[in-house]
Amino acid sequence: MSYKINLMPKKDAPLVDRIMYFALNYLRYIIVITQLVVIGVFFYRFQVDQKIIDLKESVEQKKEIVNIVLPLLNEAARIDSKNKEITRIIQGQEQYKEMMAYLTSVFPETAKLSSLEIKSDSIKINGLSTDPRHLQAFYNLLKKDKKFTNIEFQSIKKVDTSYEFIIALNNYGKK
Repeated sequence: MSYKINLMPKKDAPLVDRIMYFALNYLRYIIVITQLVVIGVFFYRFQVDQKIIDLKESVEQKKEIVNIVLPLLNEAARIDSKNKEITRIIQGQEQYKEMMAYLTSVFPETAKLSSLEIKSDSIKINGLSTDPRHLQAFYNLLKKDKKFTNIEFQSIKKVDTSYEFIIALNNYGKK
């Protein structure tokens, strides 16, 4: 059995020595870790900067696309408005055509037109008729067909051997 006896006890190291020991042994690891973190942040910064540059380029490309497409969109809107106007005009012409086709199909043969005034959905007829019964039949047929919501004799008077009349027909095709 052997015993070790230390006759010289260890002295407590002064604070400065302990700091120096820590600095020499552990601070280098801390510095290396810090440098690795700084290098990582540095490379991350490069990556973020590249993304920012890519996004700026993407925005510029999209601005160019918008600048190129905007006149085309304006032209398309202008053409669309013209197309709607043409459609409206054609529908109006179709209504005139239907009104005239109906009117010519029911107008009495014994009557003569003096003037015909056509507005958007109404007609004013000035004419002469030799037989008042035909005018009455014409009026009754217009009432019966209900193509016009308002049918009105504005005037009728006897002139020589015929009858002069004015009929107003309003609101064609509306019920």
